[in-house]
Amino acid sequence: MISRRKTKNFAIGDIKIGSDNPITVQSMISVQSTDVTASVNQAMALKDAGCDIVRIAVPDMKAVSLVNAIKSAVDIPLVADIHFDYKLALECVAAGIDKIRINPGNIGDDEKVKLVANACAAKNIPIRIGVNSGSLEKSILNKYGTPCAEAIVESALYHASLLEKFDFDNIVLSLKSSDPVIAYDTYSLIASRCDYPLHLGVTEAGTRYNGIIKSSSVLGGLLLNGIGDTIRISLTDDPIEEVKAGIALLKSLGLKKSGPTIVSCPTCGRTRIDLIKIANEVENRLQNCEKDIRVAVMGCVVNGPGEAREADIGIAGGEGCGVLIKKGEVIKKVDEDKLVDALIDEIERM
Repeated sequence: MISRRKTKNFAIGDIKIGSDNPITVQSMISVQSTDVTASVNQAMALKDAGCDIVRIAVPDMKAVSLVNAIKSAVDIPLVADIHFDYKLALECVAAGIDKIRINPGNIGDDEKVKLVANACAAKNIPIRIGVNSGSLEKSILNKYGTPCAEAIVESALYHASLLEKFDFDNIVLSLKSSDPVIAYDTYSLIASRCDYPLHLGVTEAGTRYNGIIKSSSVLGGLLLNGIGDTIRISLTDDPIEEVKAGIALLKSLGLKKSGPTIVSCPTCGRTRIDLIKIANEVENRLQNCEKDIRVAVMGCVVNGPGEAREADIGIAGGEGCGVLIKKGEVIKKVDEDKLVDALIDEIERM
């Protein structure tokens, strides 16, 4: 059982975040902010894929129109990603945004910070502070000489202090680096320095394959140590893939109950069926299944029943055939070409 780090708890729209709540999966609209229709469609697709929170880029006043357009079409908490211009934050608050992503130190003097803090406080809108190892303040970078964990943490706490001076503490911190070791050390350090919820992520993680590996190596370790309240696996790919990867990571750690968990063996010289094809077919056919079950897909009958004993249901291959296993007991022998159908039929009856 993973013991979560204790944090503040507050709402982002209809979803609550913090240590008393389930860890959420986030992604971001990747189409241009000028294309309202495409943005709405992508938000809908992300919601359908299981995304909990969606972020949009708001580079100018025209992009503020995305807030109403998306919220009118999709019931999902929406975050406005804003850089430098405090007026954009105020307009998004007025438009009904659920969360603001802005760094207080980049928007001007105290009066501008106060305006944003007060506007968000009046509507219970959290502010996410996002510090990136590639954009640290010159004074902090000069102090440490390199974007190390201590430098990133100092920057994040500095930005938070600019809001705290106006009694605003509905803050989420995100401290990202493209270096997995620095990212891990940074989140571990900030976790001991404050009780703000943490948004986990590795910035510029790369394309799907490498990005998932790099992100999971960091996020998995942090989550196992109880650190992290909301996550994004950033990929140079369709944001739907980010959501799928994020959900899969949480499920693998027992931190999210969302449909079947599939376990499958890597095959070996004993395998006499096309296990790779079968495992992929099982995964595809269970995409829309909402049952919280553990499904095993094993390559042979030598170890299959034993390895699948902890699963609710599973299959193990033989010589052109296989067996259906339920709660560790073999209940049926099936030809290879009917093995997946038999598995799915049994799951539907469960």
